[in-house]
Amino acid sequence: MASEQQTDTKLCPVLRTVDLVGDRWTLLILRDAFDGPRRFSQLQRSLGIAKNILSDRLTGLVEAGILRTEPAADTSAYQAYALTEKGADLFDVIIALRQWGERHAFDPGEDYRPLIDQRTGEPLRHLAYARPDGSPVRPEQTALGEPLPIGTAER
Repeated sequence: MASEQQTDTKLCPVLRTVDLVGDRWTLLILRDAFDGPRRFSQLQRSLGIAKNILSDRLTGLVEAGILRTEPAADTSAYQAYALTEKGADLFDVIIALRQWGERHAFDPGEDYRPLIDQRTGEPLRHLAYARPDGSPVRPEQTALGEPLPIGTAER
């Protein structure tokens, strides 16, 4: 039984993702990476995080290929952190967390800052998963499938 559970854990994409980005500071760094601050000092000021913790999390995100370093836009000697394609693929994760928080982490009538579509000026629609015919998929309507090699399942 223990080896079966270990095999299931090894095959779990949620576990692997949480191992990479699942702590509070990492998620907040990613939120800021989508929202604008890109330099170490900007991130440190925005988050109020200790420099050693920020450095550790940024190093881990760069090593994981989620962020990359590049010269700062102002041509100074500083470097900036930018999302890679792999990092940009976390957009839905951050949006899902944000939208869950909008619905469940605020009291009725309490103010919050919604994420808006720059083109329309409207808040983003609720992130929801749908079948090809457009009908919604709820958690109770899903099940784990058989293991597949990466790249064989439709994404």
